[in-house]
Amino acid sequence: MTTGGPAVVACYTLPTPPWPSSLRCSRRSWRERSVSETVHVYGDDILGEHDAVGLAALLRKGELDPAEVARAAVERVRVADQRLNAVQTPLYEEALATTAGQPRSGAGVFAAVPSFVKDNTDYRGAPTGHGSAAFTARPAKRHAAFTRQFLSTGVTVLGKTRLPEFGFNASTEYEHAEPVHNPWNTAHSAGGSSGGSAALVASGAVPVAHANDGGGSIRIPAACCGLVGLKTSRGRMVANDQGSKLPIDLISDGIVSRTVRDTAAFHAAAERHWRNPELPPLGHIEGPSDRRLTIGLLLDSPTGAHTDDATRAAVTATATALEGAGHTVEPVEIPLDSRFEEDFLTYWGMLSFLSGATGRLLHERGFDSRRMDGLSQGLRTRFRRRLRSAPGALSRLRRATADYVTVFREHDLVLSPVLAHTTPRLGHLSPAVPYDTLVQRLTAYVAFTPLNNVIGTPSIALPAATTEDGLPIGVMLSARHGDERTLIETAFTLEAVQPWPTHP
Repeated sequence: MTTGGPAVVACYTLPTPPWPSSLRCSRRSWRERSVSETVHVYGDDILGEHDAVGLAALLRKGELDPAEVARAAVERVRVADQRLNAVQTPLYEEALATTAGQPRSGAGVFAAVPSFVKDNTDYRGAPTGHGSAAFTARPAKRHAAFTRQFLSTGVTVLGKTRLPEFGFNASTEYEHAEPVHNPWNTAHSAGGSSGGSAALVASGAVPVAHANDGGGSIRIPAACCGLVGLKTSRGRMVANDQGSKLPIDLISDGIVSRTVRDTAAFHAAAERHWRNPELPPLGHIEGPSDRRLTIGLLLDSPTGAHTDDATRAAVTATATALEGAGHTVEPVEIPLDSRFEEDFLTYWGMLSFLSGATGRLLHERGFDSRRMDGLSQGLRTRFRRRLRSAPGALSRLRRATADYVTVFREHDLVLSPVLAHTTPRLGHLSPAVPYDTLVQRLTAYVAFTPLNNVIGTPSIALPAATTEDGLPIGVMLSARHGDERTLIETAFTLEAVQPWPTHP
């Protein structure tokens, strides 16, 4: 829709914001909702359809007031979240107090741009629950290292977003609570684990939000919700408080956004706060490069998972678009140990086991492992039963790097699906599904993203197409370690030659 029209939220047409409380959508059981519902809160308020770069520019010019921007964003979030269930901890009053009297030209590339922090990352004064009913969450005493890097860009934090328990699931669902809904179709998953952040950004509630990725958790919800999601190289961002202590650091922090320029601007600004001297500087990338690339095309997962027809068509169309832009695209095979999938699950099980153990150690009576969900419990049990095989699994996962880097001797990038099939309906990946069935479904779905986490290489999810019923389909570009620049430049190319819809 164009700016100036009414904002459509689910089945309701609302006047332009701010919306009076009498027009708030009633909360029905999510199981009663229509499969055709879409959720967006764009309108002709001061936020319009601006991305973060555009909104920040208006704030710097003094054309918008930080407090007014925060109020408009809070109203959008309140309306959207009645359908999305994306917000874990609202911090609206704190945000409004922070922006009251704030200078119109504040510090940071995203000064006074409203945003959210994912609820597995500490934000001082707010509880961190990791999406788990096992926690009795207490307010964090200090910001996490990444939170400080995130805040250095100038964002105004409106709250914390939901994730599935400990980020293990590819859908933000719970055993005994309402899931996060996809704004393109509320009967479908918003992805995971950064599903809450992705739902808010895709609905237009905020332009960007924090996400992190330990197996696809930036790229998967980006693909499900039609967003841009960059997982950076290991070591590109400040060390994650959780991942840096692990035998293999899988986790990369970042954002989900609606535009490539928002992602580029964020990472340039984050680098000014902290930069790893062992990686090439990223700098501010503002558009495509003239360089002609050789891009490997991967349609089927090296794990053996089948790619469905709609996803295959989206990737093939993207390959054609890249060829039209002057690049060479050719089929490629990824050398991968046949035990990779099993080894990754073993490592995932170790993480679940450690989550339970450290939860009890750090939180004592504030943590009850019996309340962990079925997926977490199943992963823990798997690890305990295969404890003797864990060293071999870790060794093979580490060796995967040597095999994978050979691909980039002759290719600059690899183009692939993000996911092996289109976004499932809610319930398909619920942690209430029996463990063995759920793991089979997850491995058939999340068949491309984990490799980059194990190797530590960067990859980016981009919108490429929509299904017949209007759900986004994402594609993924992957690069050699430290080469986010080529990913972002190529993302700018695709955004120009096959522009994507920015909201439902």
